[in-house]
Amino acid sequence: MKIWQKKDGSGSNDMVEKFTVGRDKEFDIMLAEYDVIGSIAHVKMLQSVGLLSENDLTMILHGLEEIKTDIQNGNFTIEEGAEDIHSQVEASLTKKIGDAGKKIHSGRSRNDQVAVDIKLYLRARIHDIATEVQSLFNALIALSNEHKDKGLPGYTHLQLAMPSSFGLWFGAYAESLVDDLEMMVGAKNIINKNPLGSGAGYGSSFPLNRTLTTELLEFDTLNWNVVNAQMARGKGERALASAMSFIASTLAKLSMDCCLYMNEHFGFISFPEELTTGSSIMPHKRNPDVFELIRGKCNRIQSLPNELNLLCTNLPSGYHREMQLTKEILFPAIEDLIFCIQMTHLMLDNIKIKEDILNDQKYKFLFTVDVVNQMVVAGIPFRDAYKTIGNQVAEGTFRHDPDTSAVPASPHEGSIYRLCNDEIRIEMDKVLKKLLR
Repeated sequence: MKIWQKKDGSGSNDMVEKFTVGRDKEFDIMLAEYDVIGSIAHVKMLQSVGLLSENDLTMILHGLEEIKTDIQNGNFTIEEGAEDIHSQVEASLTKKIGDAGKKIHSGRSRNDQVAVDIKLYLRARIHDIATEVQSLFNALIALSNEHKDKGLPGYTHLQLAMPSSFGLWFGAYAESLVDDLEMMVGAKNIINKNPLGSGAGYGSSFPLNRTLTTELLEFDTLNWNVVNAQMARGKGERALASAMSFIASTLAKLSMDCCLYMNEHFGFISFPEELTTGSSIMPHKRNPDVFELIRGKCNRIQSLPNELNLLCTNLPSGYHREMQLTKEILFPAIEDLIFCIQMTHLMLDNIKIKEDILNDQKYKFLFTVDVVNQMVVAGIPFRDAYKTIGNQVAEGTFRHDPDTSAVPASPHEGSIYRLCNDEIRIEMDKVLKKLLR
């Protein structure tokens, strides 16, 4: 029997029930611990405003803590016949402690209950994502420092451009992650507001203390307006999806670089055999499947904001059932992103860098700008120097020994000669303080 049924036999048609429930239970179990956490805060508030006795509160808290332990130990399921995680927690509690368990829904609706569950869940997952990004960032900075003096061709339009280095390459992706987590901070700021007490979207005639539940659940503030608390459904999910798409974009680009650089025609990097795959008919092949899958999964993740935007488009104020679909769009993508970050870290921990790449004569044109700049420093106007070297390239007479390239007396910030990794780390630390507090 559903919690909204008034009597036996007044439920929905079986096909309607199957269609409306969908995959809800599959994802609801991921919210179980957060539903209990939200309920603990709610009943403490109910007791504080006189809607629960001290004795009932004690029994309810004891029962909820037991359920929370069962969830953490993997001993909790949504039973056949239970409509969702909220009704299952309430039913389990009532079974444990009796009629007092039926009192925990006073002053709330499933609308604000699921809203707070999702916010608590997403806040925890933001912490998980940020922790994994921090670990990958540290690996990138370490690689940048370790390989700062190893040359790497730089490309624009996939054509040879100017000298780069592995220090510059690894450091670029480290700093890109800083920007990505700035987006995550914005998402957390939107998510970390308390909707509990907004009920079905129009508040309650009970004397609820929403400030207290905000403090107990460690939200930054409230969704003050109860109508907006329901209109905000989907907004936090879209904000997080956008932040995730930024991280995914960085990982996809890094993966594409690695696929290119592993290619025999580049040959800049390699990986142990156990981290690549082979061919069923070509015995020489070693394929970058891990990076290809990271690239593919992350490209899918970059579509999340659009998918969620379309789901939430043209909805009037108030709650609508489409909101349940945000879970099946977003929750698996969070797991995919975390796994992609972890796999990127694993691959980079085992990367091998080729030595003396730029000594190969096929890269000699990388140094034309350096020669032009040396001529300018010697007093030749830039356009004249550019024309002279351009003519040498066209005539096939340009020669340059990379060992003769002079390091600038005062290299600028963020250049091949001055990576500024310490400054990039400071920027990351600033962002992480906002996410991991």
